[in-house]
Amino acid sequence: MSDLIPKHGGYRKLKSFQVAQLCYDVTVRFCDRYVNKFSRTKDQMVQAARSGVRNIAEGSLASATSKKMELKLTQVARASLEELKLDYEDFLRQRGLAQWEMGNPLRQALIDQRCNTADHVAAWVKDVSRFYGQGGRSGHRGQGDTKSTRSTPSTLSTHIYPEISANAALVLIAVACSLLDRQVERLAKDFENQGGFTERLYRMRSTKRKRFK
Repeated sequence: MSDLIPKHGGYRKLKSFQVAQLCYDVTVRFCDRYVNKFSRTKDQMVQAARSGVRNIAEGSLASATSKKMELKLTQVARASLEELKLDYEDFLRQRGLAQWEMGNPLRQALIDQRCNTADHVAAWVKDVSRFYGQGGRSGHRGQGDTKSTRSTPSTLSTHIYPEISANAALVLIAVACSLLDRQVERLAKDFENQGGFTERLYRMRSTKRKRFK
């Protein structure tokens, strides 16, 4: 690559892309299982998750000639994931299921798993469900009811699995958003300090003119 066209398009190596892609895969599986397939919500959730992934990739590719566009698309990805976050929060609230608070140890437990596939996340959800309904739940349920639920096959499928799955997705989205916030901050600083394609082109032309004087 020349100085004019720097290295670009390495989005698959970005941690933000990897986690956003995991959020997308988890969301597709979650919606197939827990959201009415004929509802507009399912399409919106899947599209928001997809938008997060695609805009990170497009921003990385656009960085060759427009740092400003890369910054814009990365911010669009962040906004898409925020929209997805609200949908998961609505899912929990509308069903009277608990949303994990920031201090819930299960949040960090999932992060520590460093899941990289939807299957890995699903296995973690299944493992946590074994004790979740027997005092493992933390946070509030409905109007503050913290009574544990007996882990029968029925409650596992109708309450515990969707509750853990939605919260797990929210944790992953939070991680992706945090990574994107740092990425946007770095891109903004780079653009401020180094400029974009137009500035690089101007500097190269100026340098060539000086050589021939």
